[in-house]
Amino acid sequence: MSSDCIFCRIIAGEVPSETVYRDDRVTAFRDIRPVAPVHILIVPNKHIASVNEAEEADEAVLGRLLLTAKRLAVQEGIAKSGYRLIINTGPHAGQEVFHLHLHLIGGQRMRHPMG
Repeated sequence: MSSDCIFCRIIAGEVPSETVYRDDRVTAFRDIRPVAPVHILIVPNKHIASVNEAEEADEAVLGRLLLTAKRLAVQEGIAKSGYRLIINTGPHAGQEVFHLHLHLIGGQRMRHPMG
């Protein structure tokens, strides 16, 4: 845990959030600036700054991020219509919080092109 990381503080319960899922590896909560009707952030409970800092030992938690996204898409009623999963890595990609996180976005038709 990093005491200056907002997501670490959310995981620790120090900052309020609308948590929708939590287990021993990941926590998921609604984004405070949603870009779609469903916009959930799924984060590892362990502080990993970005994909670039992930290690072989993190393989299980990285897989848990995707499986949690699938579970939440079903729970939110967007699995059949479709959803977007986004991981931004680094400032040029738009990463604002340097704690690895997966955006689950859906509930409306997504726009193209990306980038």
